[in-house]
Amino acid sequence: MWQSYLNGLLIAAGLIIALGAQNAFVLAQSLRREHHLPVAVLCVICDALLVTAGVFGLASLLAQNPTLLAIARWGGAAFLLWLGVQALRRALHPQALSLASQTGPRSRRAVLMTALAVTLLNPHVYLDTVLLIGSLGAQQAAPGAYALGAASASLIWFFSLALGAAWLAPWLARPATWRLIDLAVALMMFAVAGQLLSNPPGA
Repeated sequence: MWQSYLNGLLIAAGLIIALGAQNAFVLAQSLRREHHLPVAVLCVICDALLVTAGVFGLASLLAQNPTLLAIARWGGAAFLLWLGVQALRRALHPQALSLASQTGPRSRRAVLMTALAVTLLNPHVYLDTVLLIGSLGAQQAAPGAYALGAASASLIWFFSLALGAAWLAPWLARPATWRLIDLAVALMMFAVAGQLLSNPPGA
């Protein structure tokens, strides 16, 4: 159970903690103190729902087809290794997290609708949460614990941005910080891929 939880936590953290529009938006709203907590809650809920749908939807399908399970296992491991290599490449050429400047206060509804668009209109969110995290979670001994671990990573990250923006912003503006983050992400991706290959489902 705890291994499944930890796998979910590490995989989700490796995918969530990266340069991107969603993180930039959450951090910008947090620095402005403009509906930043509801934005964080919305991001966490979206991630949790998508991961749960992926884990339990694919779990049922894979359990009925050993061939698909093998494909998901090797394909998931290959994708994790690819993500690790990409993180290493980013570490060699780090960038800072740029925050788009905004003018004038906005209503909570307008901010939440923008956050929803930034989250759900990005095709990578479905690849990451439903397909990648979901297919790996479907192979875990405890899929529920895995989904909880993935949701925990989202909760920790987005509320860290929301509540610690003033402290985090100077650090996230430094390329060196993202170099360290990407190195950590690469190590997490390689470790989970190795665990997946060395301990196949049902072994």
